[in-house]
Order: sequence, then C-alpha cells, then structure tokens
Amino acid sequence: MATLNSIFHGVREYLNPILKNSKFKETGVLTPEEFVAAGDYLVYKCPTWRWESGIKGKFKDYLPKDKQFLITRNIPCLKRVNQLEQGAESEMADGDWISTYANHVPETANEIMEIEEVADVEDEIDDIPDIDDYCQIESDGEEQKPKHNPNILRTRTYDISITYDKYYQTPRVWLSGYGEDGAPLRPKDIFDDISQEHARKTVTIEPHPHMNIQLASIHPCKHANVMKKIIERSVTGNREVRVDQYLIIFLKFISTVLPTIEYDYTMSSEF
Repeated sequence: MATLNSIFHGVREYLNPILKNSKFKETGVLTPEEFVAAGDYLVYKCPTWRWESGIKGKFKDYLPKDKQFLITRNIPCLKRVNQLEQGAESEMADGDWISTYANHVPETANEIMEIEEVADVEDEIDDIPDIDDYCQIESDGEEQKPKHNPNILRTRTYDISITYDKYYQTPRVWLSGYGEDGAPLRPKDIFDDISQEHARKTVTIEPHPHMNIQLASIHPCKHANVMKKIIERSVTGNREVRVDQYLIIFLKFISTVLPTIEYDYTMSSEF
C-alpha cells in the first residue's frame, strides 16, 4: 500500500507544470528533454545502462514511451555500510561535511530521516568524472556479467534505476536489492547498504513510478541544490559543463550516498 507521503508527492507532481526552459546551470534542475539527452549520453557511453519503458499504464506523456527511465542491473555490493572501517570519514565541501557510517537501520521501512542543509561540495567532487569510470564493460564491448567461480564469495547485487521527478525536476534513484542467494532483499536489509549519516538523505520505500513494485528510493529534495554547487565549482575551475553530462556527475554524487554499492568500481584517479 502506498504511503501517505508517496500519495501526497504524486499529487504535487501531477499538479506541477512541466519545466520548459533550461535552468540546469542556474538551479541544478532538468527539463524532461534534458533528462532524455543526459540519459542518451549515459547509455551511449556506458552500455550497462539502458532505457526502459516500464508498465504501459504508467507512461509519462512528457517523456518518450521508450525512454521512461534508466536502469542498470547486477551491480555488486561487497559489504555492508557498518562493515566499513570504524571512524571512516567522508569529507565534502571545505572540509565541513564529515560523516561516520553508523550502524543504523530505520525502525520502519518508511522512516524518513531528518533532512539537514546540504553542505558545499568541493573536495570529494573535484572535477567532472570521466564517463568511462561508470562503464563496467568488457573489452569486446559486451556488458560485464558476474563471474561464476566457486572460489569467489557471492555478494549482494542491486538493480539501480533513475527516473525523472517532475515535481523536483531532477533525477531520482531507486534500488532493488538481491541477497547472496539471489532472493530479493527485505526493505530493512537494503538500508544496511545506504549511508545513513551522509547529509541526512531521506530514504523511503515507495511505489516505483513506472513499475508495479515498491522500492527503496533516495528522496530528490536536495538533488538540485547539490548539483548546482557541483556545476558552479566546475565552471569556477574553468571547466564547462554540458547538460548531457548531468547524469555522469549525478552518479558521482550518488556514489557517496551508496558507499558500498559498487557501480563505479572501475573508477580511475584521472579525469
């Protein structure tokens, strides 16, 4: 059953007008057309990502029917957040964003964590990351698949989807997790793989807008503000940001919220 929170958001999204003019540099938001352009760029450069149509009755008329949302599957998650080294710190923005990954699981799947003001973003996101950093691709161009080796410990895996949130006018991330045995993870288990202290992001279990399933979602209320700061710092550093690069930068940011879900495990230190 959908929560009152998700119902309320659905009504707001329905009533909110579609953004027509580009404002991604000024405010960090995207028009539906810009979301599609950024998605096309991600899919072109990183074939592990693909467009999906979703359920027929859930089409959004402001997006192409064959490009309703993005998804990547079978992303490894080698360990839980509470297994990270005690005292591990994540510094962002002038050294004043420091988070310790606490061993915390919400009492209920729909618990909404406190939202604090997003700090400046600078140290951890120095430049626009190389698009190839997010392409887990074999040399022959085929999508990399998990190796079935009895000597390798089986791990959790995640399917990650990105939708366009019409109300917040930003991408929104959804998580579907699977245990070492391939069985779907319970909501409380998924929270083990989300940084609970990182910027106090809101995480809830809500209906996916394009599928008949409830999934964990990172609430997009702060996404535009964070993206705006990242873009501003890139421009200040004399690096022009194109709108089609938006999702590449966005994934870099999201990797700090999902520290153990290794969709960027091939990342190099070079831009």
